[in-house]
Amino acid sequence: MQAFRGPYRRVDLLIELAIALVIVVLVLLDSSRAVPRADVTLRVLTTPSGRRIPAGFLGLSMEYTSVERYAGQDPAAINPVFVHLIENLTAGQATVIRIGGDTTDRTWWPVGGITPPPGIKFSLDSRWLNVVRALVRALRARLILGINLEANSATIAQTEARALVGGLGAAAVRALEVGNEPELYGRFAWYRAAGGSRVTGRPLDYDYPAFSSDFTNVASVLPSLPLAGPAWGNYSWTGDLGPFLGSEPRLGLATLHRYPLQRCFVKPTSARYPTIDNLLAPVASTGLAERFATFAAIAHFHHVPFRLDELNTVSCGAVRAVSQSFAAALWSVDALFALLRAGVDGVNVHTFPEAGYNLFRFSRPGERWQGAVSPQYYGLLLFARATPPGSRLAAVVGARPLALRAWATRGPGGSVRVVLINDDPHRGHVVALRIAGSHGPASILRLEGPGLGAQGGVTWGREGFGAETQTGTLKPHPEAADPAGGKYTVRIPAASAALVTLSL
Repeated sequence: MQAFRGPYRRVDLLIELAIALVIVVLVLLDSSRAVPRADVTLRVLTTPSGRRIPAGFLGLSMEYTSVERYAGQDPAAINPVFVHLIENLTAGQATVIRIGGDTTDRTWWPVGGITPPPGIKFSLDSRWLNVVRALVRALRARLILGINLEANSATIAQTEARALVGGLGAAAVRALEVGNEPELYGRFAWYRAAGGSRVTGRPLDYDYPAFSSDFTNVASVLPSLPLAGPAWGNYSWTGDLGPFLGSEPRLGLATLHRYPLQRCFVKPTSARYPTIDNLLAPVASTGLAERFATFAAIAHFHHVPFRLDELNTVSCGAVRAVSQSFAAALWSVDALFALLRAGVDGVNVHTFPEAGYNLFRFSRPGERWQGAVSPQYYGLLLFARATPPGSRLAAVVGARPLALRAWATRGPGGSVRVVLINDDPHRGHVVALRIAGSHGPASILRLEGPGLGAQGGVTWGREGFGAETQTGTLKPHPEAADPAGGKYTVRIPAASAALVTLSL
């Protein structure tokens, strides 16, 4: 048998060498995964550079006709999925909900002896009031309520406002917003006549002085609560924002509306044409915010807080391929941070069931409510988690590609949160974060989807609502990242975002 030991021994040695080589390769691969080489280095300045984030900064906006479709018609059994989805965005704070939009000027509280004007399409009643009151109680919400201006009747406006305030209680009302985008009253139809012709609520030459007079006339008969306005939706009258704020002593909240993209009257070559590339371009987020920094400064000069109380992706009939895409989630995070930095005091993201940009849809096939959640909502979740009560913005410095956005907040107790957004659909990045005084492992929550155009399959912390949810809640799973060499190294795959949280 001795004659056979040599060849077998050589085989054994070759096997041992092969195993050792595999082990070495696996170790090297694991090592490369644990500490990848960074191609971007960012430094977070832990001394806050911005103001304290206003309480209730992030809120929702919805139409009058949407309330019961979202919350249900039974005040004793409000849709719990809807309630939880809103609570996810509040971090325990009282939320600000705006009810208005186009239906502001198409809604009334019936007035005895007056026939509904032809532009009225929706009548408020006690059941609607009871549902809203139950929703306010469930969320500790405060409301911005649109009051009809286009009907051009102080009696109609007064009756509606008194019914709303009387039924909901003055404490539930943040402000009464007079009218909705009145600069369009002379251009867009308020209703159609029997023959189909378009009838506008004001003449074609309706201008700012005429609006100011209408606003003052209605304001004089409304309950003694703060008023909101001017609720303009484009820039045509914004040169008169200062004079308007200076002339309305009861104004307690300055409001404007904006959508970075528009479907009507826009050529495909325009930067405002609805495409994913245009939505993710800096002009649609930081560029938009820079414009609104001027308006916020004007409002603050007049000692009035400023709220962008209607914001979403595409106006004049949203394009679902854009508004229901994962790109809308990434845009939302970047745009909200940019508006916060610009000095805006609050933002209400607009939604209603028929909108191409709706955040959620609800049904009740049996005894239980269920909801379908849009990709954009996940972006709101990330922003809410990154801006807990008491936080301040912190600066992030360092060269980075245009498609890689970075934001940071410093929270109470020394917590630091860094948001990294990668809009590039093809290229990922490895980011080294240097944060003086940080210690211990960081947690990473990822916002991911199958691609920028994906309309499903989105996850937050590796968890998603799926096609439908019966709870409206998620339990995200964070990753851990240990510091090495004075920095945290974080992979940011293409078309994704991440929230990095650590302690000082």
